Amino acid sequence: MSILILGLLIFFGMHLIPSFAGFRRMIISKTGEKRYKVIYSIFSLLGIILIIYGMSIATFQPIWNPPVWSKNVVIITMPLSFYLFAAADMKSNIKRFFRHPMLLGATLWSGTHLLANGDLAAILLFGSFCAFSLFGIFSANMRGAAKQEKVYPFTRDAATVLASLVAYGIFVLYIHPHLIGAPII
Repeated sequence: MSILILGLLIFFGMHLIPSFAGFRRMIISKTGEKRYKVIYSIFSLLGIILIIYGMSIATFQPIWNPPVWSKNVVIITMPLSFYLFAAADMKSNIKRFFRHPMLLGATLWSGTHLLANGDLAAILLFGSFCAFSLFGIFSANMRGAAKQEKVYPFTRDAATVLASLVAYGIFVLYIHPHLIGAPII
């Protein structure tokens, strides 16, 4: 469990830095923006690797029994979560309606997985991601995040949906069963 916790601390520690603009500016002034981004990326990747490894070796410690239907909620909501993740970095119209599609996708992903998993490691993983995502939305809004004003053609939205469905299919069929160890289908 300690590796999982270390991974979460590293990952969220790095991702909290942008929430403190003055601290971020100070780091960039000392290291330069390019070096800051490299360090940020390396530590974020290290955090993800430790999280995945920590989850794979965590002892199963049940806390509650999730409702049987909760697994179906995860399966139904994950295509939307994948769409929100994809839309965050693609030129589409979703940001005209939601300021933070990636954080909304992370909240949906983590919240539904938290509902469907009742063990301690899952609670730490999904609970921390859910809390962080909600904090991220609040923090960005407090810093003045605005909705996108540019209107893109519908074909951009269709491409985003298609890309997210392809990514979801690959994840369901190949990545989740092997990396997470839990086949979905």
